Formats: sequence, structure tokens, C-alpha cells
Amino acid sequence: MHDWNPELYRKFEVERTRPARELLAQINADEVSQVTDLGCGPGNSTELLVDSWPLALVTGIDTSEAMLAQARIRLPQCEFFNADIETWQPDVPQNVIYANASLQWLSEHSTLLPHLVKQLAAGGTLAIQMPDNLNEPSHQMMRKVAEKAPWNSLMSAHAAERKQLLTSDDYYDLLTKAGCEVNIWRTTYYHVMSDAQAIITWLQATGLRPFLQPLNETQRDAFLKDYHEQLSRAYPKRADGQVLLAFPRLFIVAMKIR
Repeated sequence: MHDWNPELYRKFEVERTRPARELLAQINADEVSQVTDLGCGPGNSTELLVDSWPLALVTGIDTSEAMLAQARIRLPQCEFFNADIETWQPDVPQNVIYANASLQWLSEHSTLLPHLVKQLAAGGTLAIQMPDNLNEPSHQMMRKVAEKAPWNSLMSAHAAERKQLLTSDDYYDLLTKAGCEVNIWRTTYYHVMSDAQAIITWLQATGLRPFLQPLNETQRDAFLKDYHEQLSRAYPKRADGQVLLAFPRLFIVAMKIR
């Protein structure tokens, strides 16, 4: 897959950073010296961690060199590495492992989350926020368009790249069995967008990437035209002419107690 586009991602940085702040607000951690941001992107979430624990060693990892380059410019005092979350193992146990909008791209959460808990120091915290929007019209319409010819022959394998999250009960059981005290909640944000095209601009940096990846420029334009028609019906204008994008997110804060 082509590398991520930091400039496109940052068009909605305020909206993307809000859940990161709200996740951070639920972390109760003292004497924090080691912090890692998993899937740090351009460093907007990492910056929050630096502000919260200015004396800690804050590290960011990502698999996108474009994102890492932006993060290094933004936070030259931090360490950033190209690393795979699924196999990542720090040299020392971490006090805080923070994963804002990154783990939803990975499968096998039943083994991934216990692996991450093992990287925590005693009393350390694993903090996770994941979009839980695959059943929203924004994503249902992606799949609906992709299932039609000619798109179904071009992108079927790519469109299935992101998997449905486990249930809240499953995550709770998984993390309590791994020795954690767990706080879990779900929030739906309603983002005010100017029109359906603004929703597309948002999603081109994230959810649309697997769908657009196998297409050339002409094909992408045609796919997005079809998708825009579907979105316009799914997201009618409100009384003020704007549209509301409902965006559910799942939050988990797990403290290692044994």
C-alpha cells in the first residue's frame, strides 16, 4: 500500500486529536518515565504525551516513513522508529503504552493485546482508542460501491483489509485475564461537515485507503464519484446546510495489576 499522506491526515487534526485527549485524560499514572505511542502518525498524539509527562522518555513508532518524518520535525526531542506494533518489544518495560486510532488496522487482537500488556511495567497502563465505525453509512457505502462492477474485480481483497472489532465484553475478558484492571467505554462523536465531499476528504486519509489503493487515477475519480452519490443520500443536509458525520469510537484503559 502507498505510504500515508500526512498533509491530508492533518486536514482534520483538531477532530482527530479530540479523542486522543479524552483517552489521555483517563490515564492515572504516577512516576512515568517510559512512554510509547503506538502508531504515532505525524506526532499530534505524541505531543499530548510529551506535555503530560515532560520528564519521561517518549517514543513513537509507526510503519509510515512519511508520518515519522513529520513527527520528527514536530518533536525533535523525542525518539521515533519504524516498527511493527505486532512484534514491537521495547528494551525496558513501559509505564504507558498509548495506541490512539492505530490498533483497528491490525488483526488477531486476542494475541496482540496480551502481548502489549507484557511490555508494561508493574502498574503500567495500556490506553487504546479505536474507531468502531464499520457499520456506519460512511463505511457501508464504501463496501456497497466496491461490490459493484467494475470495482468488485479490482479491490475485493483490499477492501477486506480492516476487520470488525471484538465486542466490549471480549476486550474486557481478554485484558482482565492478562492481569489488568479495565475501564472501557464507547463514545459517538458527531462531526459537523460542510457536505459529503468533506466526508470523503476525511476518509481518503484513512478508511478509503484500502479501497483506492489498487485503482489508477481515472478509476479513483470514478469510484469516488459513485461513492459521493451514495454518501449524499446517506448524509442529508441539516437545517443549517451542514451534514453530521456520526463517528463511534471504542476506548480502553487497562492498568497492569499483576
